[in-house]
Amino acid sequence: MVSPQADLAQEAFLLLDPADNVLVCIRDAALGEIVTIDGVAVPLPQAVPLGHKIARHDLAVGDKVLRYGAPIGSIKAATPRGGHVHSHNLASDYIPAHGRDASTKGSK
Repeated sequence: MVSPQADLAQEAFLLLDPADNVLVCIRDAALGEIVTIDGVAVPLPQAVPLGHKIARHDLAVGDKVLRYGAPIGSIKAATPRGGHVHSHNLASDYIPAHGRDASTKGSK
C-alpha cells in the first residue's frame, strides 16, 4: 500500500481514501507477490491487473465495497485480505451489469 514516503516504483496498490476497504492496483501485480496491507505482509492469491482492486481485509458476502470512501457495490463471494475484487465477486448496487455483455443480456 502506498504511503506518503513510499517509492511508487515498488508499490503495487494505492489506498484512495482511509475509509476504503479495497486498494487499487497501480501496476500489474503477480500471483504470489508479497504486498503490505496495513502493515501486514500478504502474498497475492492471484495476479491482479492494473486498475483492479484487492480486499484491504477479509470481506464477507453482502459487505459494501468502499472506494473513494463511497459504496460501489456489494461482495457476492467471500474474499480474503489481498483477494482480487472485480465483477466475479462484486455486484453493482446501482446497475444490473457493467460488463461488455450487458447490452446483449435478455436478447435472443
